Amino acid sequence: MENFPVINLEKLNGEERGATMEKIKDACENWGFFELLNHGISHELMDAVESLTKEHYKKCMEQRFKQLVASKGLEGVQAEVHDMDWESTFHLRHLPYSNISEIPDLQDDYRKIMKEFAVKLEKLAEELLELLGENLGLEKGYLKKALCGSKGPTFGTKVSNYPPCPKPDLIKGLRAHTDAGGIILLFQDDKVSGLQLLKDGHWIDVPPMRHSIVINLGDQLEVITNGRYKSVLHRVIAQTDGNRMSIASFYNPGSDAVIYPAPALVEKEGDDEEKNHVYPKFVFEDYMKLYAGLKFQAKEPRFEAMRATGGLGPIATA
Repeated sequence: MENFPVINLEKLNGEERGATMEKIKDACENWGFFELLNHGISHELMDAVESLTKEHYKKCMEQRFKQLVASKGLEGVQAEVHDMDWESTFHLRHLPYSNISEIPDLQDDYRKIMKEFAVKLEKLAEELLELLGENLGLEKGYLKKALCGSKGPTFGTKVSNYPPCPKPDLIKGLRAHTDAGGIILLFQDDKVSGLQLLKDGHWIDVPPMRHSIVINLGDQLEVITNGRYKSVLHRVIAQTDGNRMSIASFYNPGSDAVIYPAPALVEKEGDDEEKNHVYPKFVFEDYMKLYAGLKFQAKEPRFEAMRATGGLGPIATA
């Protein structure tokens, strides 16, 4: 099996820039995932985020999770569970406005550090969108602009813990799905593994690496790139030992952003509009309403449903 793609972003600044851009391109085309080293976010900041996240789970969420498990009888399940995940989560919103001050039980130093971390991740997401656009031959700023609604992009973080699970063969940490949005930046536990992606019919581990950021592409980038880049099924396998931390930040379109294939990536084939593009044109908010009920199902019927109900008209080719 090929090695999972690991990209050293520092190499973009020297004579290895061309080879590094090629590695990013290959990862986007063939994996939908890659792992970043030397991404510009300080190790000190990441260590503080990790320490405070684990402390918050122990103090505020662990007991609640144990009560949930007991109330659902999950420790004694005998058959595979299809309607629940073995995870403890909370969500932070950063853009278009922040809700960090409204989340209960967060210490002030944790709020402050998560705000700082979000600013760094937002900057990294926009740098990556620029690199992806460059590889696709799109004009400067195209992908960022494509994700902007009237109030800019949507940006939020899902903070998850995956506690030790007595029946990991019967209940997933997180069931298989593709992500709905744009580009996802994950700071994951470097000791407890569990994240897997589906490639060529096989589930492949995403290797835990200290101070790395794992990147994956969402459904909207698949649409905007007209399928050049694909969102990929992934899941979390619960472990019998160790509590896995996962901090996933989603740089998504604004709710009223109109999503469609970039005209420069749509091949012209005469006057036949249907042949000219594979993916539909729709408003992101409408896609999210559909996704909410179909997250753990295949993405292709979602695209077809948007084509059937979107009715936003043909896409002009460049």
